[in-house]
Amino acid sequence: MPGTTPAAQRGLRAGGGGLDGVVAAQTRLSHVDGLAGALIIAGYELKQLAGRVSFEEAAHLLWQGALPDPHRLAALQQEMAAVRALPEQTMRVVRAAAGAPPIDALRMACATLSLDLADPDAITPSADLAAAKLLTARFPTVVAAHARISAGHEPIAPRADLSRAANFLYMVHGAEPDPIAAKALDTYWVTVIDHGMNASTFASRVIASTRADMVSAVTGAIGALKGPLHGGAPGPVLDMLVEIGSAARAEAWVRNELAVGRRIMGFGHRVYKVRDPRAEVLSSVADEMSAAHLEDRQLFDLARAVEPIVLRVLDEVKPGRNLRTNVEFYTALVLQALGLQPRSFVATFACGRVAGWCAHVIEQHAVDHLIRPQSEYVGPRGLKL
Repeated sequence: MPGTTPAAQRGLRAGGGGLDGVVAAQTRLSHVDGLAGALIIAGYELKQLAGRVSFEEAAHLLWQGALPDPHRLAALQQEMAAVRALPEQTMRVVRAAAGAPPIDALRMACATLSLDLADPDAITPSADLAAAKLLTARFPTVVAAHARISAGHEPIAPRADLSRAANFLYMVHGAEPDPIAAKALDTYWVTVIDHGMNASTFASRVIASTRADMVSAVTGAIGALKGPLHGGAPGPVLDMLVEIGSAARAEAWVRNELAVGRRIMGFGHRVYKVRDPRAEVLSSVADEMSAAHLEDRQLFDLARAVEPIVLRVLDEVKPGRNLRTNVEFYTALVLQALGLQPRSFVATFACGRVAGWCAHVIEQHAVDHLIRPQSEYVGPRGLKL
């Protein structure tokens, strides 16, 4: 099977499935090292970027291979701010999807954004870059508009004078956010901007490999992200905290959950065998947010009190497993403190990951090679009518 190692081929034939161990593409965009607990974004360790560069700088790094100079950054920020507003046909879709989950509304709205492009089918480098800027600029507007419409309020028009993160929170809440809160969201989006060949990224590359356009590829990626095995469910972390109720009840609650064989949500990770580097970054973000004016402080403070208790009990009950706080715990912690509803967490995540999806589409279009794996037939043979 082209593109696989002999070991990977044996794993597939043995029934491993899922393309585990198969190298599907060469990329300069990101690298995940689960054993070392490292995430490399276009040559930089995540901790070198998150909290130090803006989301637009990180997007430029992925799209064009280098961090922008101040002049180019200012131009990029202006270009993207100028196209934040949604066209009328997209807003009609958002209104029609008022009762749908936010990630579904985002998928439906994304599909309409090609109507606003000069040449929606073009896959040239300049056309791809223009589409990437448009999609990345408008995703927060879609998610914020849907949040307000589904709550019975009118959407708030974007402002070009605010940063991407501050504008999103303004469109959700109707007031300019605390600068610390806006910085926290911006850092979160940088933290999740790309993460190897995950399911949604692979979906975007498969679609792009057919010479389909950027909007089609990103729309498919949103569909892949919706699945709970990929997009995750930070919401259950909040459910857990509500059930715990107070730090005084945390230890007994955790011990009981472990005794009956249930997982503690927000702790441990399938890929990372040591501390998730994204969790490390967002832990610092959570510390900084302690000084901010937060929309929901009570659950935030409870989470910070419960975390060390959970870690201590996990080390005692499951020694050697190294079950550390993962990115989902901090995603829930940060986003709920910003006043966002759990049902919108996955769509808010997509507002960060969209820049990575676009970068992979740009990269796949440059390769211009159809991704077409084989399958092993295991059905019957020789049937007769």
